[in-house]
Amino acid sequence: MKLNAVDISKSASAASIVFDALRTAIIDGELEDGAPLRQDEIAKLFHTSRIPVREAITMLEQQGLVVTRRYKGATVAGLSPDEASEIFDFRALLEGSVIEAAVPKMSRETLQSARACFEAFSQSSDPMSWGALNRKFHYELYKDSGLSYHLQIINNALDRIDRYLRAQILMSNGMERANAEHLAILAACESGRAKDAAELTRRHILGAKTTLLDALNAK
Repeated sequence: MKLNAVDISKSASAASIVFDALRTAIIDGELEDGAPLRQDEIAKLFHTSRIPVREAITMLEQQGLVVTRRYKGATVAGLSPDEASEIFDFRALLEGSVIEAAVPKMSRETLQSARACFEAFSQSSDPMSWGALNRKFHYELYKDSGLSYHLQIINNALDRIDRYLRAQILMSNGMERANAEHLAILAACESGRAKDAAELTRRHILGAKTTLLDALNAK
């Protein structure tokens, strides 16, 4: 099992450490759909008991990243086309509203940081970094909204689909399109066009939905 394991036998936050390691491995695709999460094996890797491992798996289950079935135990959750469609539709609705609220409040520092994130994403040739860079770019454009609960929900939705988005960009050669759409969204924010930024964000998300569903249905 590929995990960044550490010795947490004396840690007071063992469950959180296991949770973070498993979550990262799932989002990055190190643990594939259907991969079993054997509590004894994970506990041994982290030099801890099964109790924090069980707690970590419960937290992952609450985020939709893990499913537990009787007699089969916990496995990494897959994503169906119907579920993917629902998540993207929800993201388009929510993220469009968040960026529209953020644009009038954006500081010069935020816009500079977003521009730097755009450059980092557009210049990256490492597929493993795309998910994190994409999230950082969008987060910079959302954070000044002040809608902390909305941002938490968006992050949870992205946790569920990040590994699929990276694969979709790779399979569909979608970096050129993503870069063009990111640039258009950023330009709308820089010029203070909140409604345009919202509409461009919705189109961006729904376009990604279409290409991802094509990839999932082709399996």
